Amino acid sequence: MLRLMCITAHPDDEAGGFGGTLRLYHDRGVETCVICLTPGQAASHRGNAANDQELADMRRKEFAAACEILKISSGIVLDYPDGQLYRQDLYKVVCELTLQIRRFRPHVLITFGPDGSVTGHIDHSMASVFATLAFHWAGRTNRYPDQLAGGVSPHRTQKLYYGTVDFNLPDRQPVTLPPATAIIDIGNNLETKVAAFKAHTTQAPLWPLFESHVRQRGGREMFHLVARITPGLIEQETDLFAGVKENT
Repeated sequence: MLRLMCITAHPDDEAGGFGGTLRLYHDRGVETCVICLTPGQAASHRGNAANDQELADMRRKEFAAACEILKISSGIVLDYPDGQLYRQDLYKVVCELTLQIRRFRPHVLITFGPDGSVTGHIDHSMASVFATLAFHWAGRTNRYPDQLAGGVSPHRTQKLYYGTVDFNLPDRQPVTLPPATAIIDIGNNLETKVAAFKAHTTQAPLWPLFESHVRQRGGREMFHLVARITPGLIEQETDLFAGVKENT
């Protein structure tokens, strides 16, 4: 079975940034995994949460509900502090993500770009840095060799993509986004993506802005190919698994 991993920063990122693609590939028989680095406890929109811990608990439940809608095979929320990823020990965070990659053994990895995606969120940028290093290091025997026991072995993910879009949000700091090298037609999964985002009920104030942008741009999600194990020129793609060998 082909496997797709997505590494994000907050609950709702999986739906807002990647939801259509995740559900599309599930429907094609691909096993999917989402790793969310924080439970989103520092969010501006807090529902009726009385404190950060209560909000974190609520957002974990919302994430689980969204993963059910997107048919995510494995959804994992780690416990790094929301809004503080830039303060974390890079080597330790990458260690944890490297182990997740070595265990799940994805063929393709998707995440944010270091630009921070359309919002420019610093946690998105740091998630990109951590995920990119883990993508490269998971395949090397001289990175975290203590992990290589009990059936865990190095794993080279075949392709790495950053999510991208063709617009900027008004009244925000400037974001320079990577050009799209893959455009995925998510078709009817646009409605599924919207439903998954709305599973994050604490974030209801964001629903109108989110929905207006995704509906204006139709049923597609865009990606930038960052790295792949086979050398060659970049070509425009309509399938993230183009050229992927299933038996590795």
